[in-house]
Amino acid sequence: MSTEDLPSKPSGLILPDQVLPPNLFILPVNGPIVFPSLLSPLLITQRRQIAMVEEAISRQRIIGLLETRDGEVKEDSRPGDLYEVGVAVKVVKRLKMPDGSVNLLVHSMKRFRAKRVLSDNPYIVVETEYLDDVIEKSKEMDALTRSVISHVKKLAEVNPFFTEEMRLAMINAPGPGTVADLVAFALTLPRVEAQDFLETLAVKSRFEKLLVHLRHEQDVADLQRKIHDEVNGKITKMQREFFLKEQLKTIKRELGVEEDGKEKAIRTFRERIETAGMPEDVKRTALEELDKFETISESSPEFNISRTYLETMVSLPWSKQTEDDLDLDHAQEVLDREHYGLEKVKERIIEFLAVRQLQAERGSRGREAKGSIICLVGPPGVGKTSIGKSVAQALGRNFYRFSLGGMRDEAEIKGHRRTYVGAMPGKLIQGIRRAGSKNCVLLLDEIDKLGQSFQGDPASALLEVLDPEQNVAFMDHYLDVPFDLSKVLFITTANTTATIPAPLLDRMEVIELSGYTMEEKEAIAAQYVIPRELENAGIRPARLKIEKAALRRMLTDYAREPGLRSLQQLVGRIARKAAAQLVRQRKGRKAAAPVVVTEAGLAEWLGPKRFYNEVAERIVNPGVVVGMAWTAMGGDILFIEATDLPGSGNLKLTGQMGEVMTESASIAWSYVKKKAFSELGFERRYFREHDVHLHIPAGAIPKDGPSAGITMATALYSMLSGRKTRQRLSMTGELSLQGKVLPVGGIKDKLLAARRAGITTVILPKLNEKDVIEVPAYALKDLKIHYVSRLEDVLQLALEEKGTPRYTKPAPKVLRAASRLNLER
Repeated sequence: MSTEDLPSKPSGLILPDQVLPPNLFILPVNGPIVFPSLLSPLLITQRRQIAMVEEAISRQRIIGLLETRDGEVKEDSRPGDLYEVGVAVKVVKRLKMPDGSVNLLVHSMKRFRAKRVLSDNPYIVVETEYLDDVIEKSKEMDALTRSVISHVKKLAEVNPFFTEEMRLAMINAPGPGTVADLVAFALTLPRVEAQDFLETLAVKSRFEKLLVHLRHEQDVADLQRKIHDEVNGKITKMQREFFLKEQLKTIKRELGVEEDGKEKAIRTFRERIETAGMPEDVKRTALEELDKFETISESSPEFNISRTYLETMVSLPWSKQTEDDLDLDHAQEVLDREHYGLEKVKERIIEFLAVRQLQAERGSRGREAKGSIICLVGPPGVGKTSIGKSVAQALGRNFYRFSLGGMRDEAEIKGHRRTYVGAMPGKLIQGIRRAGSKNCVLLLDEIDKLGQSFQGDPASALLEVLDPEQNVAFMDHYLDVPFDLSKVLFITTANTTATIPAPLLDRMEVIELSGYTMEEKEAIAAQYVIPRELENAGIRPARLKIEKAALRRMLTDYAREPGLRSLQQLVGRIARKAAAQLVRQRKGRKAAAPVVVTEAGLAEWLGPKRFYNEVAERIVNPGVVVGMAWTAMGGDILFIEATDLPGSGNLKLTGQMGEVMTESASIAWSYVKKKAFSELGFERRYFREHDVHLHIPAGAIPKDGPSAGITMATALYSMLSGRKTRQRLSMTGELSLQGKVLPVGGIKDKLLAARRAGITTVILPKLNEKDVIEVPAYALKDLKIHYVSRLEDVLQLALEEKGTPRYTKPAPKVLRAASRLNLER
């Protein structure tokens, strides 16, 4: 580009239209369009553009503004990135900022179109074509102008851009085009629509476009005014209602008329607080909350929150408690009537009543120092949950039960703080509230199944609840005041203590409930289960009879678990089928003969039997031994199998053995291998060339514990010696590396499981002899028990006398050579 193409240096005056420079420096912009005749500030931050502005000011102070098509101003903007129509502006004032940017005040002069790009480096310079407004003089044009001015007058009341100064500027504008540009700038049109308005030269078309936008602005303004009026109307109405209600209250008070709902609630709350028997600090807190409640408007969200809190506070039994029925004979009668067996639980309740009676005689009505928190541990179906209600009935106390199984949130025990939406007290406070007395019986079911998550540990929250030294002032997060739990009789239930944390278990008196014997099950079925299921099915006792032999067969072939739930389900199934038969007989007008369930016809009622007596069938080869185990479901028997196979001397264990059981198997193999060298004449070659596989069937069930130590050792020794195990014999006991038989737990449940499976001989550790005393004598009927101290005693009792060892020691090579030499001679 030659020097002649650049704009020449003008004077500092605003040039008239006819002498505007033919060529302009172009400044890319992305802000609001500065329509002709308007003043507007511009902020320039790009170094290239700042240099261009300095060059333009030094020449003529007039530059061209072109909007970018994508709305972004770049350091290297090209002519193709810009619209073709823009405005020529004069730089009225320039201000350099501390950060290097430049602030300009420009006066927009005239529209132009870029005809040709003269240069794009270092600055964009274009040849311009200045554009004039196309004005059509007609009545329609006058009407459009007046309509625009009328709309602007209406909008001036709500739109801050349509000020009085602007209205005066429109009136004094030199032409209708200027009026259109002023209004368009005040409307702050969107960028694309503003560019389209700039490119529209016909003033009539501009007015038509303006009327569309003005109408939209007018609609928005009307809606805004409507909303504003509605809000002011509601506020005014609320204020008026408030003053009228206050006046009405005063009038009613003077006339003695009944108060409104809120006043009645306040009066009721105050009376209940006074009569609730709260401690002084709790009463003070309740009265403070009531004073706060009086000042809250009924339309406020805090109103219902405060009301719910007060309702909870006054409904708790702060001083209400029932009188204990201390008659020991009555309590014993109630417990015996509702439950068969469970002697330990009944004995503990009688002890509790006896202590309370002695305290009453001495004038001391305080709580019992220890033993008021009982934990019943036993397999499912033995009556742990139902005993709680019977205990409450025997004591004459109110009862409430809730389950802890699967509980993972600490707030379910100690409540939610009132800052949370929907906050409520914990399960304990809710239970006491529903029980209606502070000395109720609370049954916490399934305490061994408490969960733990990021929301807290419920087991840790129970430490305070179940500690008699701390629960005198139990602090629920929702109440935020202490509540006395010391007079509550807590009864917890669990299937096992293994999953209960030690600090929590230490606070409870554990009473173990073993599974029922066959005789106990028969008695319970006859006295409780069968009458209850007949009543549920609507059958009179004389219409259905289950023979004793059939009942015994149900217990051995269909329901072997320690509890009675399966038996109850089976009896219920028989009762429903019998009900169907009786109804059909009555419909056919036949004489309804009583339904009799016999042992021979049991399969027709219940289908094929579920359990088989497989002890005799499994003990056919050496290496198979029957053991006894304890699980959370009660006692059970298990088979342990051992065999050898070609290999490299490894011990393979299968059957989902846990870590402790795996260690017991290793100890058993080490001790048996030592005996194989010393007693059976085995050589190292055998163990280098053979693997030993030890398996416990029912591989889908995890197993663990040390009590199968002597059983695994006996199976391994039986396999190596070839001596089979005696029939109908089982054993349990831990094995030490020195061959000692150590004591184990769950003896009663194991003996009951062995008896259910048809075992007649049992081998137990000598140190477990004391545990057999707790087993009823009738449960030991037909059981022969041997007590042992060493594994050698076990092997002598458990294995048959004769057998073929798995390995025979070969004759020495020297003897064979000597025999050959004698033959040659």
